[in-house]
Amino acid sequence: MPVVRTALLLVLLMSTLAPAVMAQSRQPPPSAPAAPSVVHPSERTLRVEGTGEVKVAPDEAFIDLAMETLAPTAKAAGEENARKMDKVIAALVQAGIPRKEIETRNYTVSPEYQPPAKPDEAPKLKGYRVSNVVEVHVRELARVGTLLDTALGAGANRVESVRFGLSKPETVQGDALRNAVERARQSAQVLATSLGVKLGPVLDASTVTEPQHPIPVVGRFELSRAADVTTPIQPQEQTVQATVTLVFSIEPGPGPGAGR
Repeated sequence: MPVVRTALLLVLLMSTLAPAVMAQSRQPPPSAPAAPSVVHPSERTLRVEGTGEVKVAPDEAFIDLAMETLAPTAKAAGEENARKMDKVIAALVQAGIPRKEIETRNYTVSPEYQPPAKPDEAPKLKGYRVSNVVEVHVRELARVGTLLDTALGAGANRVESVRFGLSKPETVQGDALRNAVERARQSAQVLATSLGVKLGPVLDASTVTEPQHPIPVVGRFELSRAADVTTPIQPQEQTVQATVTLVFSIEPGPGPGAGR
């Protein structure tokens, strides 16, 4: 009986292991390890920047005229200032400047003090100063000097500035941009030749256009003493700038530095 019992135990063990062996035999063989991916080096590029500019004659001007008044009270100073500035504006309108081309640029009211006679004394209030600054837009540049004389003759007691500008700067920005691209391309070619590489196509381009600001005329302006004398004003050229950044692809090529 021991032999029979051993044989029976062996049969039971085989019947238990058979499904697991069969299931394992039906599983697909383990896949082979994936081949490592080839990492391509980044494309070689050359980045350059170019700035172009165009100088053109201005076609408009801005005159900042100020009226300052001093009175014992703020109300009195303000009323006197308004009366005198109205006279200046009326003279400019009569000279042919449209009223809409005259705008208030700044208006301030501030106390004025007398310096103390002794260090321990408090300063005494002298009055109030009112300053009214208006901006006059002039489209005929030949009249700037005459309009200055008109304003000063009507009572304006300070000229803050005279600025020249372009009414449509976008009309010349294209020329500045083309100039910038040409300069950037020339720089790229010089670099490529010096490095011994071949310049490829442009991969990326970006641009920055510098805003055009009116150029002020520095100086002091006073009322002309003679009626036939006009304040001379010489408009300055305006500069419109543009900057571009170009990215070129490059390839090995003959020349200095090739193969190093």
